[in-house]
Order: sequence, then C-alpha cells, then structure tokens
Amino acid sequence: MVILVIGELCIDKFIYGDVNRICPEAPIPILNPSETKENKGMSGNVVENLKSLCDDVEVIHWHQSDEITKTRFVDKKTNQMLLRVDNEQSQLSPLGPLSSEDFETISKSDIVIISDYNKGYLSNSDIINISKSAKFTILDSKRPLFWETIENIDFIKLNMYEYFNNRELVDKHVEKFLITKGDKGVTFNGKDYLSPDPQETIDVSGAGDTFTSSFSLKYYLTNDIGESIKYANEVCVNVVNKKGVSLPDKKFKLC
Repeated sequence: MVILVIGELCIDKFIYGDVNRICPEAPIPILNPSETKENKGMSGNVVENLKSLCDDVEVIHWHQSDEITKTRFVDKKTNQMLLRVDNEQSQLSPLGPLSSEDFETISKSDIVIISDYNKGYLSNSDIINISKSAKFTILDSKRPLFWETIENIDFIKLNMYEYFNNRELVDKHVEKFLITKGDKGVTFNGKDYLSPDPQETIDVSGAGDTFTSSFSLKYYLTNDIGESIKYANEVCVNVVNKKGVSLPDKKFKLC
C-alpha cells in the first residue's frame, strides 16, 4: 500500500514543569521547566500515525521547506497548557508547479491525504489538481471551502468550528463530510456515530490527525464507512487519554 501525505509539517514541542506560585509582576503562573518532549506535528503526525497503524505501508510525504515549531508550556501535574508559542513564517514556501513525475506519484498512490493547515503551502488550485489525479483522496482542511475545490475529493474531515465556517456547503453535500465532535463522536451523511467511550480527555493535541489517518486506512481496507468511523473513534479515544501528541497503542494495528 502506498499513501501520499501532502501538507504543512511542524515540530510539536512540549515543555512540562511545576507551577507552585503566581508571578508577582502579573497574574500569571510561573512554570519551572523539568522535561521537554518533541515530535512531528500537523501532516508529520498523520505520517507517524499511518506508520504506527500499519507496517505494510509506504508513506510518501510532501511538505514545505520552512520550519514551524509549536511550543506548548504545560503544568505537569494537571496537564494544563499555560501558553503556546508558534514560530513560523507569515507565508510559507508554496508547493509550486507539479511535474509529470509528481502527477505519476499521485496517480499511483492508493490513498492521497491532504493535510491542509491553510498556511500558504497549498492553494485551491493545488488541491483541485491533486484530487483530479488521485484514485482516492481525503482532505483535512482549515481553509474556507468551495465546491470547485472539493468536487473530486472523496471525504473531507472537519471539526465543529470548521463545519460552521462552511455550513452551507457541507449541508448541501453531507455525503462527503466527516464532522468530528470530540467526545460526542462523528456525524456523517446525517447520521451520528457516537464515541465508544466518551470521557474527559487528557490531551486533544493531534487528535484530528489520528482520526484522518485511522479512518483512511480502515476505509481502504474495508470500504465500510460505518466500521471505519467506529474504528477511528476508538483510536482517537486511545490517543486523547495520553499526554502530548501521542500515537495509538499496538492493539489498534491494522496491517
């Protein structure tokens, strides 16, 4: 199985520490750092999830050359995030024109996942051209969407905030949209698929990437929308009950 992942890449950095007092100069907590963890985020987290869920997969990753770092300062005891600092360019280097070799890679891939954070790497035209050439495409996007952009996309994953930003389009094409709602599960084509174990989560960082990855793999293997959503919900419950941006347990491995 060959999967092509296209989208912005970042480094997720978590600085954990203890908070024992409030700053005398301003009403903010003082963090004493004790531990730092780093991992690949955004489209990089999609890639890592795919590899953790399937050994028999070749993942090709296209991403920008610019560096993005998201640093989260977290109270270790409560896992409460106190501050996030993003270090990134205001406009990333774009994907640019695709070559004949690029289009061949797209067309030969079994799955194309577009992990679009709308930071300048991809344009609407890029998404249109990629999806026209792909066998099967899933889009996870932060941009305002138009029918021309999604016409050739098989599934689009949005969270509730993104749904409300695109509500008119989504409600006209419910058969394309997977709306993730946290502990309330997922809505697809007018049907709610409840979370198997709704509970208070420890950390939701990267949960959308996990859903996109696990749903894509399961749907490719089964062609069953209900089973794929159920499986993706179960995997997401597993990762949000861990600290930071985490990968699924081995028991969820598909191949």
